[in-house]
Amino acid sequence: MFGFLKKDAAPAPSEPTATGAGGTASSGASWRERLKAGLSRTRAALTMPLGELFSRSRIDAELLDDLEATLLTADCGIDASHWLLNELKIAVKRDKLESPLQLRAALAERLTALLAPLEQALDAGGQQPFVIMIAGVNGAGKTTSIGKLAKHFQSTGKSVLLAAGDTFRAAAREQLAEWGSRNDVTVISQTGGDPGAVIFDAIHAARARHIDVVLADTAGRLPTQLHLMEEIAKVRRVIQKAEPSGPHEVLLVLDATIGQNAVQQVKAFDQAIGVTGLIVTKLDGTAKGGVLAAIARQCPKPVRFIGIGEGIDDLQPFRAAEFVEALLGTAP
Repeated sequence: MFGFLKKDAAPAPSEPTATGAGGTASSGASWRERLKAGLSRTRAALTMPLGELFSRSRIDAELLDDLEATLLTADCGIDASHWLLNELKIAVKRDKLESPLQLRAALAERLTALLAPLEQALDAGGQQPFVIMIAGVNGAGKTTSIGKLAKHFQSTGKSVLLAAGDTFRAAAREQLAEWGSRNDVTVISQTGGDPGAVIFDAIHAARARHIDVVLADTAGRLPTQLHLMEEIAKVRRVIQKAEPSGPHEVLLVLDATIGQNAVQQVKAFDQAIGVTGLIVTKLDGTAKGGVLAAIARQCPKPVRFIGIGEGIDDLQPFRAAEFVEALLGTAP
């Protein structure tokens, strides 16, 4: 049977005040400060070598080779690293750069230019209900991200309904119920059964209640599990039966700690369900934050949100210049 879990369905968990992996405090600090602290591991992987590189006396071939190796270490990927180096070489000749510090500024500018096309805010207007399908591998942070998204949309004045489309993992339903309780949002759930049916019912319930946004969870799966990838493609088709214009957004949640594997996940899920945007989580727990550069070059998709902690406000829209400043410790 379907269940409509209200805010009193489960006790609300206590609000975290720190992120754990990156040690980023969620309270008493601005988002820019938390982002900079959250990216400290990636920044350390970059700035410690870069500090040595940019303290050299001149720009030469050895410096550029070492810079490329540093970018690869931060998981920018071969394609993005080569593109950045070529752009810097052009800038050195065209702008007659001589100081490594000038090269550092040029790197910040080129990296911002590379990431800027990914900066596209999610607009949940125009349809009611606006149906957002959330996908990803196990452990990427899908269910937690849904709770944070609910808070985000509520802060913009929109009503939200959650669909517990992960019908196979009881813990996922319970976790979603807790987020629903915390945000005072109804959760539609079912024990076992067909995930598409749960989301189908949720869309009709949202329409009847004039809800603005439906956040539809799905079970985690690996791209190599072809039968499960076909299953999630079926879920998308069921959504279209309930709402012919939907899903209006298909968000893929990526765990930043997996580095270059994120690129393959984007390609596989995009082929199966047509990914329209990304949520990149756990940036505070990795030295691989440069993977956004790899995504920008190899499989560019809008990065709707990034996460740098466990707190309910630690998921924020992606801003390229802000990200690069936190990553390199310098403004572009």
